[in-house]
Amino acid sequence: MKKSHLHIYTLSVVSILYVSTTLCLRIAVAQEDMQLALPEGAKARLGKGKIHQLTYTSDGNHLLVASSIGIWIYDAHTGKAEDLFNSRRLHANSVAFSPDKRIYASAGLNYDPTVNLWDYAKRQHKTIQLEHTSYIKSIAFSPDGQTLATGSRDKTVQLTNINTGEHIATLIGHTDSVNTVAYTPDGSTLASGCWDGIVRLWDTDTGELRTSVPEQSEGIATVIFSPDGKTLASVNYNNTGVQLWDVNTGERIHRLRTNRSISCVAFSPDSRTLAAGGWSELSLWDTDTGEHKATLTAHLEPVSSLAFSPDGKTLASASSDELHLWDSMSGVQKGTITGHTQYMRGFALSPDGLTIAIGNFEKIRIWDTVNKVEKSVLFVDEWGNWSLAFSPDGSMLLSELAPYIRVWDVATWTHRTELKTYTGSGVGGSGIEAIVFSPDGHFFANGHTGEPIIWLWYAGFTHKSTLTGHSKRITTLAFSPDSRTLASGSYDHTIRLWDVETDANKLTLTGHTKYINSVAFSPDGKTLASASWDGTVRLWDTTSGVSKTEIIAKNCASVVFSPDGKTLAIGTDHDGTILLWDVDTGIQKTMLTGHSDLVLHIVFSPDGNTLISGSHDGTILLWDLTPATHTITEREDVNRDGVVNLQDLRYIASHFGQSSTYDTDSDVNRDGVVNIVDLVLVAAALGAGDSAPSAHPKSLKTLTVTDVQHWLTAAQHIDSTTPTIERGIVILERLLMALSPKETVLLPNYPNPFNPETWIPYQLAESTDVTVRIYSASGILVRTLIMGYQSAGIYHSRSRAAYWDGKNDVGEQVASGIYFYTLSAGESTMIRRMVIRK
Repeated sequence: MKKSHLHIYTLSVVSILYVSTTLCLRIAVAQEDMQLALPEGAKARLGKGKIHQLTYTSDGNHLLVASSIGIWIYDAHTGKAEDLFNSRRLHANSVAFSPDKRIYASAGLNYDPTVNLWDYAKRQHKTIQLEHTSYIKSIAFSPDGQTLATGSRDKTVQLTNINTGEHIATLIGHTDSVNTVAYTPDGSTLASGCWDGIVRLWDTDTGELRTSVPEQSEGIATVIFSPDGKTLASVNYNNTGVQLWDVNTGERIHRLRTNRSISCVAFSPDSRTLAAGGWSELSLWDTDTGEHKATLTAHLEPVSSLAFSPDGKTLASASSDELHLWDSMSGVQKGTITGHTQYMRGFALSPDGLTIAIGNFEKIRIWDTVNKVEKSVLFVDEWGNWSLAFSPDGSMLLSELAPYIRVWDVATWTHRTELKTYTGSGVGGSGIEAIVFSPDGHFFANGHTGEPIIWLWYAGFTHKSTLTGHSKRITTLAFSPDSRTLASGSYDHTIRLWDVETDANKLTLTGHTKYINSVAFSPDGKTLASASWDGTVRLWDTTSGVSKTEIIAKNCASVVFSPDGKTLAIGTDHDGTILLWDVDTGIQKTMLTGHSDLVLHIVFSPDGNTLISGSHDGTILLWDLTPATHTITEREDVNRDGVVNLQDLRYIASHFGQSSTYDTDSDVNRDGVVNIVDLVLVAAALGAGDSAPSAHPKSLKTLTVTDVQHWLTAAQHIDSTTPTIERGIVILERLLMALSPKETVLLPNYPNPFNPETWIPYQLAESTDVTVRIYSASGILVRTLIMGYQSAGIYHSRSRAAYWDGKNDVGEQVASGIYFYTLSAGESTMIRRMVIRK
């Protein structure tokens, strides 16, 4: 069998650029493309996100690339990006384009049975809740685009009408997770592949099983039909090669063997060629003869998606951060679209703020923050780069390549040396979790993933000491501004402060209930901020170790102080937002929304005018903090009291359904009716400027968990994904979180002492029946206050707290003295003391 090969060797950055300019006809200008559809408040974006899937439009004029930040729309002939439809919820475990390429579906993001559908042309979004009992692993559109097939971990396949959300059928028979589904071109048959090693073919009209492909030794990873409907291609997990099956007879036609495992396949429009992508390799096969036609080797990472152009002349192939265009007949590379990026790992900003280093598995990308271009790519031979750090003088970059720290010369971006760190005592060894320099440049430190130790180094690369005390792995490190103290956060939920000179553990800070993600010192060194997975950020007095402030922010991933110490920035995982808080007042100043995933890293520029954020979505955003990032207009101040606040939400909700003829102020978007869209627009305004909602109970006393949950559910079904609507939904999510206490608490009554009446505040972690009982000092029941069934939430204000008029159950005024009151809420019972003084 004759084989032809096209080899493109990628020995260095220089050789890659040489190959691209000599063989490729077109190269997209990624620097211009990256600035499309910037989030509000952002002045630049670096990177385009990780590629999930690509496809051509039906006319072949555009290439659609679904990435971790949205759908990029490229001119298929020039490679230039024309548009970006971005959404913070778009990336997922399972994705598919509709046959007309108008709708993009994603599922499995939160491991729930939900499918999100985006009409990217109309900028509309809707969610369909399916009847699966576990998360969705695979999705496919029927050829007419009306039905969505979903395979789930619950061992079933479901068919759903995408227009109505109506459940059509459930296909039962698999014995394990359904990993892949695919329709025949005429839509009469659906194939589903399972971990049990069987491909089943179903009649889509009756839901009956037609036939099965013979059981295989490994689970089925992918199935796909040829455009003529005669052939089924299947790929097994952990096996090399592709198998081709005759759809009519169920017999195997060919077994196409490859050197590496296959991750994706695609048929040419005429069904005569099969493209198979694997680890750093792409193969073309003749489906009639089974002959291997070519091997295309430009990818450095596993090929994750393939698509032939409608005329079959071009093959597009994508890995997580590479997109290449090939002549499908000759195997010659026609073009490269650049700028896409892998999920982010390490992050470091140079001391002058001009350079950012990003760690991505086997690469370190170097970005110029002024010109918004990628300056260099440093290649390593093994996976690493979890942690990066510039030296204070900017001359060196340290990168993790466990169990080594690699030292790079910044002037030439060449490898200088390697430092061997602690290798661990266990079989798995010990990786490096964090690297950080002291501000004076005399020390640097690194933590370890395998064991709870910290290595402290002199800047001359000599190991100084090993710091022990944590009971679990180290997650984050930070030096104080005077370089005399090292703070460490750990999986053991604690933070330790170490004396760098003596190696002594000065303080252990306790209070977080989950592991610590990030720690940061204030510029004066008097305060330490810590972000934890328990949903809080705490500010600690570094002298006493006392927790001074607690900020509620779900799944806090990163934290940093501004250079002047007046602002605290918090990066979150819950919704990819960044919160800016006033350190002195404890009030949220603004919210920045734009990332689609966990905000791993945040740092201020040296002058404090720019905030730089790095996200797991693979992109960096530069936020302009010089002017007010968001502007409040009079329109959102619906009750006309001069400020946009929570009272405006309540005002709009009380006018739902009214025509703007009767209430012009409440109709914020001026569409003629007051509805949930108007409320979400007001909520979006709450995320800007001084009107940002605080988590303090006083600011939330007019709202209930039930109200906000109802609003949020309605808001999530709005057919719009504009940045303003997205921000409004985020605000509602945060309000709901602030209104949902972590624990049930009985609080001190007020006033106390009192005469003749008092209010008894409390908060509920879950909805339950509530009863308050009042006892005399001798234990005699004086009064029972039955509050009834109440939703989880805060009951602090006079309108919501339990009220006692100082009388017993028969209406008699009780005497002066000491009394006790109890709260019975579900399984919780609590008691407090109060005094009546006459």
